[in-house]
Amino acid sequence: MTRHRRRGRALTVVLVGVACLALGGAIGWYAAYVSSGPSFGPAGNSGAEGDVAQLYTCGMHPTVIEKQPGDCPICHMKLTPVKAGAETDVDAGLERKVIYWRSPVLADFVSDRPGQDPRGMNLVPVYAPEGEVSAGPTVRIDPVVVQNMGVRTVLVRRGSLRTTLRTVGRVDYNEQAVAYVNTKFDGWIERLHVDQTGAPVERGDALFDVYAPRLYSAQEEYVAALRGVERLAGSPMPEALAEARRLADSARVQLRYLDVSDAQIAELEHTKEIRKTMTIFSPSRGIVTEKSVLEGAYITPDARLYTIADLSKVWVYVDVYEYQLPWVRVGQEARMSLPYVPDREFVGHVVYVYPYLETQTRVIKVRLEFDNPTLELKPGMYAGVTLHVDLGREALVIPREAYIDSGRRNVAFVDAGGGKFKPREVQLGVDLEDGQVEVVFGLDEGERVVTSGQFLLDTESRLKEAIAKASAPSNDAAAEATPRPVPSSGHGH
Repeated sequence: MTRHRRRGRALTVVLVGVACLALGGAIGWYAAYVSSGPSFGPAGNSGAEGDVAQLYTCGMHPTVIEKQPGDCPICHMKLTPVKAGAETDVDAGLERKVIYWRSPVLADFVSDRPGQDPRGMNLVPVYAPEGEVSAGPTVRIDPVVVQNMGVRTVLVRRGSLRTTLRTVGRVDYNEQAVAYVNTKFDGWIERLHVDQTGAPVERGDALFDVYAPRLYSAQEEYVAALRGVERLAGSPMPEALAEARRLADSARVQLRYLDVSDAQIAELEHTKEIRKTMTIFSPSRGIVTEKSVLEGAYITPDARLYTIADLSKVWVYVDVYEYQLPWVRVGQEARMSLPYVPDREFVGHVVYVYPYLETQTRVIKVRLEFDNPTLELKPGMYAGVTLHVDLGREALVIPREAYIDSGRRNVAFVDAGGGKFKPREVQLGVDLEDGQVEVVFGLDEGERVVTSGQFLLDTESRLKEAIAKASAPSNDAAAEATPRPVPSSGHGH
């Protein structure tokens, strides 16, 4: 009996000891929990103060930022964790402007424009810190990575606004030196003096002889009037002499209206012999480009018998695009070369810029004029045309590859040193020669801009901006993180 009592006491002691140990462990765990206190960091932070919640992004779409692992909603690829420190310098790189708008009560609701959230609360702006004009977060990259990426930079410099426009021209006739030959009467061609196209003619050269009843009767009227004046030369009635002279003048004017030359009229006055045919002469010098008449043919006033074009000066038509129009002005020198005469250059000038746009091709037609004394330039030819332009002023210039055109804005990356690159929104002017472009504002002379690797920097900048938006704390989160004082009951204990 005594042995059983001793064993019972020993078992009781063991059980009491185990219970004490368990109770002590529980009390210690609770004390440690109370001493650590709740976490008052930003929403989503589960560690100590200063820790940042793990974010996940898509390798193909860096603007996709999620707080939990999963798939990209765009391409359905697995999201990958964002490296620690990816948010570094986000705030330091933003310009002092509204970067986005967020809801004061819904932490995950952000917008790129003002408005209201689903609960009807007005969105509040989130400003970037004060600083220089920027288009996004500053990108910080290790110098070794920069070298491996092949990032190259150039200086923003000031240069003259010069450019060269190269286009294709089409040689055409000078419309102001083209003449048509027709008659003002019906008749028949008796003889052709110029019977082929391409023949050169001078002003006053005989083209053809024509018989026309109207022309024949006009000669008769003039000769009769002249003879009446001669008969009344010694008449005692001056009124009759004056009337005869008036008839003679009227008959002379009628011959001129029928394109009878002054020399032919003078010969008719001298000989007073009426000719069956009259010769029609060339009204200008040039080349016969069209001939639609044969000997013996019956002609009418509406028939075009010859087309004569003076090719000593030719027009050249070129097309320029809308953005090139500021470079073109009347009087500007133009140089033209033919592909089969590479060692010869023709010099002309701009004579007219047409005031309308070709709707289908979206180009503006420009007319040039060139001297052509040797007739080397022939209508219908195509030639290379070059316009050298100097606007007579200087401006900041950068290479065309130094900016990214997103369709809505142009962004250049400025090298801030130490592996930092700041995106800067720039406004561009006219395109220059040698691949340069004018900078209206956004950059300063002497700054260095990136000319290669901008797309990698742009991707990194967009990623940081998305992280900044995703991790922006809401009012609710801030309110939850702020310890609330316990109201006093006013009674002592």
